[in-house]
Amino acid sequence: MNAAVVLAPFLYGKIWILTAAYLLGTIPFGRLLLRAHRGIRLLGSGNIDAAEVAREAGLAAGLSTMLLDAAKGYFSVWLAAHFMQADIRWMMYAALCALLGHMAPIWFGFRGGRGVATAAGAFLGICWPAVALGFSVWLLVLWFRGYVSLASISAAASFPMLMYLLYAPRHAPPWIVSYGTLLAAAVVVLRHRASIRRLLSGTETRFGLGKPRK
Repeated sequence: MNAAVVLAPFLYGKIWILTAAYLLGTIPFGRLLLRAHRGIRLLGSGNIDAAEVAREAGLAAGLSTMLLDAAKGYFSVWLAAHFMQADIRWMMYAALCALLGHMAPIWFGFRGGRGVATAAGAFLGICWPAVALGFSVWLLVLWFRGYVSLASISAAASFPMLMYLLYAPRHAPPWIVSYGTLLAAAVVVLRHRASIRRLLSGTETRFGLGKPRK
């Protein structure tokens, strides 16, 4: 792997695309939606994820947060595809920058959300069949086990293989697709480490309930 090829998007051309992708990722839609609900005091991280919004403000607000977080990931990749002639390197770098923006927003001390919806939206612009199957994994795990965190971890863990199989069927995808997808999946899973500890100890809460599953 040539280092010059890896670093080219950062050394030449329209670096503003990557900056824009990061800044789009930092938009705290969850926090903004919670602020719109009177009486809710905002604490903690800047980018609040959909599950947290759903618990505080209802399912509709949670779904709105999920869609908006996905939209900022998708638009980041769209910008890269539009201005860089659909170069997959730029698209993947934009996806990772949007994910970084959501997880480590500069406006909130680099403390952000877990990035599941933002990653899904970003990769939707790269390989929608893989995202569709990943979402199916998420739904199945949520349906049978009842844990949003476990569903998110399972979908993230399965996603690199789904991308490998579906990005270019019967052909190995470009290295940037494989490594970029693996990196995104790894950071999403790592961001769920507190949830993993609660799952192992039996103290994680089920979707829509306020007490651990017995």
